[in-house]
Amino acid sequence: MATNRGIVYIKPGVVEVQDISYPKLALGDRKCHHGVILKVVATNICGSDQHMVRGRTTAPSGLILGHEITGTVIEKGRDVEFMDIGDLVSVPFNIACGRCRNCKEQQTGICENVNDARPGAAYGYVDMGGWIGGQSEYVMVPYADFNLLKIPNKDAAMEKIRDLTLLSDILPTGYHGAVTAGVKPGSTVYVAGAGPVGLACAASCHLLGAAVVIVGDMIPERLAQARSFGCETVDLRKDATLGQQIEQILGIPEVDCTVDCVGFEAKGHGANAEEQPATVLNDAMTVTRAGGGIGIPGLYVTGDPGAKTEAAKEGSLSVRFGLGWAKSHHFHTGQAPVMEYNRNLMQAIMHDKIKIADAVNVQVITLDEGPQGYADFDSGVAKKFVINPHGMVY
Repeated sequence: MATNRGIVYIKPGVVEVQDISYPKLALGDRKCHHGVILKVVATNICGSDQHMVRGRTTAPSGLILGHEITGTVIEKGRDVEFMDIGDLVSVPFNIACGRCRNCKEQQTGICENVNDARPGAAYGYVDMGGWIGGQSEYVMVPYADFNLLKIPNKDAAMEKIRDLTLLSDILPTGYHGAVTAGVKPGSTVYVAGAGPVGLACAASCHLLGAAVVIVGDMIPERLAQARSFGCETVDLRKDATLGQQIEQILGIPEVDCTVDCVGFEAKGHGANAEEQPATVLNDAMTVTRAGGGIGIPGLYVTGDPGAKTEAAKEGSLSVRFGLGWAKSHHFHTGQAPVMEYNRNLMQAIMHDKIKIADAVNVQVITLDEGPQGYADFDSGVAKKFVINPHGMVY
């Protein structure tokens, strides 16, 4: 009898590695002929997972976590034509059918057919369709021919697997934030947040040709990590305003583009700052030039039981939208449609145009070390934890 283990959310602050069901090619009571079963090569801890583990969502106890998955195909349904046993594949965190209007328009983050509650689904995530997560040894992926990115030259790919595992989410997400904010050659950019997505966004801004990339955070270790690959930084613990700190770098208190890589658990400024969930959005409108763009890949939720106000508990924030309107800003929110970017980003990795594992400081851990990885990540360390359930990542 085949076995499987995975990381399970128990309650706020507690995750455990447990025996879980081995995946089947099934969707409820019906066969999933378009799916595959993967042996997980690498699966990562994401800041979005951390929101759930902190108790800041309505995630149910028993949820199997994990939406950043890279694996090899070990079983496939009869309708899978273009994936073969043994293929190394990257799994976009968006689950998409490939058939609905949104999928056909490359908006795979809001597929209409994979979540009964609303458009859009993801593995192992609250309110995202109930799909089983991939922080495990084995996982089932539906609509395999559409969803999976086959990584060619498996031997060469395994030498870069620390980089390639980031194609499932944070590299396309950071890149999407940069693209939607309007980053182009010669741009000046402010990236809010030096967590893994913020660092991936900053590296993406360099890939897109930005002249200056400024990263803001409150954690010195994360700011040092941003500086390690050529970013300027601002320390948000200081009393100086964000605009004043940007002016010290650029000579003017504004940038062409801003990317919010923080989301709804944002804090205000200063050494003793408390949570102010609209801070980053309001800062973005303040420091982005008139006519500039604001990309918002940072997560905002419709239900936050840990919020400080009743309004924030349902995702209602006090945003100075009139300022953004007056400055003719354009805003772009929502999940990154990973498939729009992952193939080209794979090529950039394979041909050494981006060293994303170095930029986000990948640390490889075992599946059993996963709970400690969650605890360490929550403490603010400047690391991206990559789980190695079968000892295949070196």
